[in-house]
Amino acid sequence: MALFESYERRINQIIPVLEQYGMKSLEEADQLCKDKGIDVKEIVKSIQPICFENALWAYTLGAAIAIKKGATAAADAAEAIGEGIQAFCIPGSVADQRKVGIGHGNLAAMLLREETTCFAFLAGHESFAAAEGAIGIARSANRVRKEPLRVILNGLGKDAAYIISRINGFTYVETEFDYYTGKLNILEEKPFSKGDKAKVKCYGADDVMEGVAIMHHENVGVSITGNSTNPTRFQHPVAGTYKKECLEQGKKFFSVASGGGTGRTLHPDNMAAGPASYGMTDTMGRMHSDAQFAGSSSVPAHVEMMGLIGMGNNPMVGATVSVAVAIEEGCR
Repeated sequence: MALFESYERRINQIIPVLEQYGMKSLEEADQLCKDKGIDVKEIVKSIQPICFENALWAYTLGAAIAIKKGATAAADAAEAIGEGIQAFCIPGSVADQRKVGIGHGNLAAMLLREETTCFAFLAGHESFAAAEGAIGIARSANRVRKEPLRVILNGLGKDAAYIISRINGFTYVETEFDYYTGKLNILEEKPFSKGDKAKVKCYGADDVMEGVAIMHHENVGVSITGNSTNPTRFQHPVAGTYKKECLEQGKKFFSVASGGGTGRTLHPDNMAAGPASYGMTDTMGRMHSDAQFAGSSSVPAHVEMMGLIGMGNNPMVGATVSVAVAIEEGCR
């Protein structure tokens, strides 16, 4: 019986990677991790219990690569884990073309490095649920970070930001952008709970200019654009403009374009969307992103259909961070 889903379509890419790092089989990679006291499969399953077997083995390979490379820092381990995920991508698939595995490794590495102080969900506020996952990601990353990673939501509409903050217990930040001076004024910060949820700041912008100003105000180092609501009128223009201005200022900014989006075929903001084309949202994501996901933020089967592994993209970020942290802690 095959070890994992679509075994025949993946194994020819996996074997050369195993050989490159002096391993004969995935079982050997698994044993290498266990010898270090790291139960990779248990970590991954704890984050998304419905993930596919190929996800468990991809992370096992990635962790083994990190160990073989002698990675002792979580950020370095994360990059190595990305190599393992990439090896599992089906040749010619969307995931393979976009190098999504490498992108996931690089994203997790950025979240683990001290130079990244703020992680933003740049969205039409449909990604408030993803912020729940971000809390867990930050909690894992903070086990090896000296300074805690901050998490914000930056979306279109102040009323929407207020409502989402109130429902989820986030802190609503009311802003006013001065179009004459280009200054962002903070009018009020209103927490709707205590603890980890209140640490998530939720901003509502009136337009792209204010959205970019919010990014600068929080010194965002990594962002993920949502694709369900307002992608062409807000989040992709904000990410692209902020990226340009960061380059001009010599600031480092890692931009991630999400690969899914339930609204792609449901409203006119997703121009030309359909079965054969992801349309304008996909094109705009390619223009500013350092990494572009493929498939759903949460549904394993949809991500697997893109040629990646069977695990939602958001849980995948959490899994990469958590396994990388386990490797660093195992080296202490």
